[in-house]
Amino acid sequence: MGSEGPAAVTIHVTGFKKFHGVSENPTETIVSNLKEYTEKKGLPKGVILGSCSVLETAGQGAVTQLYQTLRSALTGKDSESSCSGRIIWLHFGVNSGACRFAVERQAANEATFRCPDEMGWKPQKVPIVPADGGISRIRETSLPAEEITKALAKKGFEVMTSDDAGRFVCNYVYYQSLRFAEQSGVKSLFVHVPLFLTIDEETQMKFAASLLEVLASLCQ
Repeated sequence: MGSEGPAAVTIHVTGFKKFHGVSENPTETIVSNLKEYTEKKGLPKGVILGSCSVLETAGQGAVTQLYQTLRSALTGKDSESSCSGRIIWLHFGVNSGACRFAVERQAANEATFRCPDEMGWKPQKVPIVPADGGISRIRETSLPAEEITKALAKKGFEVMTSDDAGRFVCNYVYYQSLRFAEQSGVKSLFVHVPLFLTIDEETQMKFAASLLEVLASLCQ
């Protein structure tokens, strides 16, 4: 049967462009450089690095682009990841006030933007998906956030598990992605990173590569 062990996990990655108050988004750099970085360092065993996309930092106005990106993981599947259960969407966003990495356990069905997004939208207490009910609705990742955090901490990274992804674009994208994941049988995870001024670029690239490895090991 040619079964040399568990199938590889395909991980598709997204980051964001700049937005109000953050002129250089570290996640744009991380995601843009991740393929080259992992080619140089070697991809962790059991990982196929799929698409690496940089999203507009926008909610409603960019939702079509977001869904096209999410769906591309299913329509563009190669033979190695023909089972959708072996697909993970990994989203990176920046928390400019943070001093450590944060693995986000959940997203809320609420858009309350502290400033306009890059398309000028500034919702207040609006449900992201009205069909899901009110703004108190929560969606949780099916991945073990606590285990992921512990495994990364063991590797020497300053990292925590978080239950609050904010109410800005990061939470907006995560909620849509978790909903999509549930409907499509894939998995989704959001991780907040600090600015490069707080944790330097090389450390953040190492963190991203280590996260790929941890995700693959937990999905075996």
